[in-house]
Amino acid sequence: MGIRINEVMPNLELETDQGTFMLHDWIGDSWAILFSHPKDFTPVCTTEFGAVAQLADEWAKRNTKVIGLSVDGVDEHKEWKVDIEHYAQAPATFPIIADESLAVSKALDMLPANAYLPDGRTAADSASVRVVFIISPDKKLQLSMSYPMSVGRNFAEVLRALDALQATYGVPIATPANWVQGQDVIVALSLDDAAAKEKFGEIDIKLPYLRTTKQPK
Repeated sequence: MGIRINEVMPNLELETDQGTFMLHDWIGDSWAILFSHPKDFTPVCTTEFGAVAQLADEWAKRNTKVIGLSVDGVDEHKEWKVDIEHYAQAPATFPIIADESLAVSKALDMLPANAYLPDGRTAADSASVRVVFIISPDKKLQLSMSYPMSVGRNFAEVLRALDALQATYGVPIATPANWVQGQDVIVALSLDDAAAKEKFGEIDIKLPYLRTTKQPK
């Protein structure tokens, strides 16, 4: 069974191109995004790593660390980063986990327990390693997304989802469909109208169970 939302992420030891460390130590007091890939030097993955590199300032604004994973080794990761930076025209300063043993991919339920890497493998052998995890500072999984190999990830959506998670974290609100930063939010059903007005001020009662208010600052 995979890691479920609100479960604490396992405190895995991670070997990366920037050294070896424990996942929880690396997260620290930050939010974190772990995004995984089936192989280095593959086209879609290169564009995705490039997109993450280009968003460095956006991650920093949100107190969010990013870490990649690919089931190749440290030396390959270092060589691949040259291509990523060439493509993105931006430095790839985040670490990449080397998961040649598949230990991390299996621990996070991205691959069957009996999966292995055959000689001369291709990305198809580890194709299911295509996941995004967003993790809160308490080390709990807040969101996961899985993608097939043929579909490049939309990191604008990852940013939007991160904004929504941070806006609602520990606050009795939710975000409606297609919400972006600064738009009205939904008041949680745990608050009645009087409590909602006391906490948020003006509320817009669209339906008895659908009430909106300005995004709290």
